[in-house]
Amino acid sequence: LPPQFSGLLGTVYRRGNLSFTRDGNSLLSPVGNRISLFDLKNNKCETLPLATRLNIVCVGLSPDGSLAILIDEEGAALLVSLIGKCVIHQFYFHKPVHSVSFSPDGKKFVVTKDNLAYLYHAPGKKREFNAFVLDKTYYGPYDETTCIDWTDDSKCFAVGSKDMSTWVFGAERWANLIYYSLGGHKDVIVACFFEENSLDLYTISQDAALCVWQCDTELDGLKPMPPKDAAKEKKAAEDDEELLEEPKGEEIHGKADPSEQETRNKVKYSRVAKYFFNKEGDFNNLTAAAYHKKTHLLVTGFASGIFHLHELPDFNLIHSLSISDQRIASISINCTGDWIAFGCSGLGQLLVWEWQSESYVLKQQGHFNSMVSLAYSPDGQYIVTGGEDGKVKVWNTSSSFCFVTFTEHSSGVTAVAFTSTGYVVLSASLDGTVRAFDLHRYRNFRTFTSPRPSQFSCLAVDSSGEIVAAGSQDSFEIFIWSMQSGRLLDVLAGHEGPISSLSFNPMKCVLASASWDKTVKLWDMLDSWRTKETLIMNSDVLVVAFRPDGKELAVAALNGQITFWDHENAVQTGSIEGRHDLQMGRKELDKITAKQAAKGKSFTTLCYSADGQSILAGGLSKFVCIYNVKEQILMKKFEISCNHSLDAMEEYLDRRKMTEFGSMALIDEGGEGDDGVAIPLPGVKRGDMSYRHFKPEIRVTCVRFCPTGRSWAATTTEGLLLYSLDSGLIFDPFELDIDVTPSNIHKTLSQKEYTMAIVMAFKLNEKKLIQEVIEAVPSSEVDVVCSSLPDLYVEKLLEFLASAFETSCHLEFYLIWAHKLLMLHGQKLKTRSVKLLPVIQFLQKSIQRHFEDVSKLCEWNIYNIKYALAISQQRGMKRSAEETPGDEEELDSDSDYLM
Repeated sequence: LPPQFSGLLGTVYRRGNLSFTRDGNSLLSPVGNRISLFDLKNNKCETLPLATRLNIVCVGLSPDGSLAILIDEEGAALLVSLIGKCVIHQFYFHKPVHSVSFSPDGKKFVVTKDNLAYLYHAPGKKREFNAFVLDKTYYGPYDETTCIDWTDDSKCFAVGSKDMSTWVFGAERWANLIYYSLGGHKDVIVACFFEENSLDLYTISQDAALCVWQCDTELDGLKPMPPKDAAKEKKAAEDDEELLEEPKGEEIHGKADPSEQETRNKVKYSRVAKYFFNKEGDFNNLTAAAYHKKTHLLVTGFASGIFHLHELPDFNLIHSLSISDQRIASISINCTGDWIAFGCSGLGQLLVWEWQSESYVLKQQGHFNSMVSLAYSPDGQYIVTGGEDGKVKVWNTSSSFCFVTFTEHSSGVTAVAFTSTGYVVLSASLDGTVRAFDLHRYRNFRTFTSPRPSQFSCLAVDSSGEIVAAGSQDSFEIFIWSMQSGRLLDVLAGHEGPISSLSFNPMKCVLASASWDKTVKLWDMLDSWRTKETLIMNSDVLVVAFRPDGKELAVAALNGQITFWDHENAVQTGSIEGRHDLQMGRKELDKITAKQAAKGKSFTTLCYSADGQSILAGGLSKFVCIYNVKEQILMKKFEISCNHSLDAMEEYLDRRKMTEFGSMALIDEGGEGDDGVAIPLPGVKRGDMSYRHFKPEIRVTCVRFCPTGRSWAATTTEGLLLYSLDSGLIFDPFELDIDVTPSNIHKTLSQKEYTMAIVMAFKLNEKKLIQEVIEAVPSSEVDVVCSSLPDLYVEKLLEFLASAFETSCHLEFYLIWAHKLLMLHGQKLKTRSVKLLPVIQFLQKSIQRHFEDVSKLCEWNIYNIKYALAISQQRGMKRSAEETPGDEEELDSDSDYLM
């Protein structure tokens, strides 16, 4: 069964609004066309297995936290269940949507697009034919609407606009509330907020001004409108339906300047104060704001990366801090008002700040530019990535968080690798250095350089971790260093073109080097003559990879072919014509079709699966192909993205974008971009004229298989994508016959025929049933059951134990099983060690994680016991001193010593 998408690492925030869940412990963050859920209490991140067609621009979360509305750049919406993590309904708003907000009671939601506000009935708990039913359409603002806020009782909502006005509308028709605009600002409205249980309003504009509006009526003072004639209303609605192409519900028109007669005995607003941020003159645009009603806390973010905390309504500054040098795009406060989330789209930063203790709850940032390479640690727990921004980041695969970033490189990182111990990370860079980083102390402990400055394009480390090799792209040489001493051992010359890839044989000290000179050279590190063999190719070689058992070599060339070699005898054993499987997309500005462009494309990254039976291949397209090596056929094609905000996604050009003079993509609007420019240039009245909008191109830069064999990862334009076998509940029987049923398994178990019950459970291959059977075996019987278990099922049981360790609390019980299995069947397993290696590594990874957790807990308990003993001894001595006053001096000196 193919692996399923299991997570997106390396990217934590792109654009759109951040939202805290109802309990305030989790944060929803839009990441391109996907959504990630950060569990801040358990320190975990999960990317939901669903995607929109374009980048998400706004997210609406229901008050109970069960539903979310995701809306993309073109106005296509997905209604998503956060409980089932699936799409319930799809809807198209026809135009870009600026904001969406559920009412506090969860019965309605408002969507703003163009200069209108649309009120919809929220999807209920029961099944409905149409989940989005339009209730009312509100007219009023002259320019685009920007923000929404609801009153606590869901009776009214306010809408801010780019025309510098704020409008207050009623969700129902209120007799004493006429809809009119509130002015007082000289720039675009960024946010508007109602006070708690009140119609009093705060409005904030982009020029960093805050207006406080007081209302003369309480929420309870709103009077319902008398019911109109039903027949008249029905006829008017029918007339509207005939005239309009799309239903608009009940239309409500606001007035910018109502007459005195209309405002008599109606709700009135008066501006009681106007405050300005940035009095010192460090003027910059206010870009985001959030308000916590219970604590009266206002948080505002600016284009320079500064944020302010104020207490309203008195506008007292609590503190002001800078978190970034890029604009703050989104701010959200959790339900308790303790945590504040900030999103910076320029750097892809996501921060959660606890303002009272002034400490970070979460601080994550992806690579600024695209990721170039990745490597798994030997146990599969960590992934290291290198990016064009010169950073090396290490990610935890279970929590999806980056826990260390190395910034020593001064240019783009081209390759990364782990040593066999798993505690040293190596990286090669275009700055002419190869650096070694220690994961115990998080420091750069070795820097390898060449005699003449060279740009390193590839990197390899041998299985012992002692020899480091890097290939140069300008001097066509391979440099060999010693990890222990850091000295340059040798320079391998012989290639006549840039070195494109290096790979060490896992079983021998043999290095394979690929070059653009159409050759692959094999170098024996233990032989003084070095060159062992030269393999001649038909085209420039781009990537080379050894099979995990070291007996086969895979080579990808510029002509799109993957060839397989028996390197011992220098014989080609097979080839795959992969060019047609890449399926290139056509870029917006391409002059030739995708079919023609594909003729010059090829795979740029290769990786064998952990068992060596399959090979992963990726390149400059949205597909990753997995081939069976023996049969040389395509097994599966993974489409890594469906995000049309990226370039080269479609095979054909969009005819709607073609005009008389050419493609609309040629028109660069420049100027302000999406959200205005942070720093205006001198003499320029409107934004930075040098700003250019561009679409990143979809590509796969590196693919790697996890050593455990359970997952694989790819660095792409979207980020670091993980595909795993452990993501879903799948019925996959094994040697099933008619008598193997759950009831028969339970019957066999009740008769205490444990071995037979285990074999039957594995035949049915239901994980919960296997767990039930194994946990029913008494610990005293484990030895007997393990010795009588057929060889075929020993491997399956080990694999089950490895996965059970990750979730089960019966640690000692499962350790007994693992110990007995390995002791009794160790010799037989050793003969199939290559095939079983992924399973053993998976088991080791699970046990190692528990070992680290338990050892930390034990150390903490030992410390607590020592502390308790010291305290009790001290108190005991004081008591004895009181009982025997004669020996007072001696005891005092003892207690001082203990203190």
